[in-house]
Amino acid sequence: MNLVVYPPGIAEWNNLRIRCALGTGGISKKQNEGDGITPAGIFPLRQAFFRSDRTNRPETILPISALTRSDGWSDDPDDLRYNRQISIPTKNHHETLWRADGVYDLIAVIGYNDRPVIPGAGSAIFLHVAKLGYAPTEGCVAFALSDLCRILNEWEETSVLDIRAET
Repeated sequence: MNLVVYPPGIAEWNNLRIRCALGTGGISKKQNEGDGITPAGIFPLRQAFFRSDRTNRPETILPISALTRSDGWSDDPDDLRYNRQISIPTKNHHETLWRADGVYDLIAVIGYNDRPVIPGAGSAIFLHVAKLGYAPTEGCVAFALSDLCRILNEWEETSVLDIRAET
């Protein structure tokens, strides 16, 4: 079973159509750091993180960890740890994973630009919780918390994320 994402923000999962939010730049194969584009392609999910103070640990076959206040993700192309989980504070530019707005209460890391990592080709591409009204993301794919929990719960070893630039 695969998670298929289409513009303008519809996903198919296990015979269901689910609303999702996409990057401000839409979906494209070409991506650069900070462009707001959701990358087109077929990707695995690598691991998941959750805020144990806000949500229960979801059932999933993915490796999953509780976030801490010191968790970040490097989005600095000059950092040797670019597109990797890091501990903060750090002098390098980064995403803070412990957020007040709830967007990262549950996240799954998309296997984009990670094997190998190409500096500047895009980082911190996640499945995460959608903002109110499914406001656009910075390049991630965002779902209602209940839908994201269901996806992670039903994820199989052979599942992939298929982000399509065309319907």
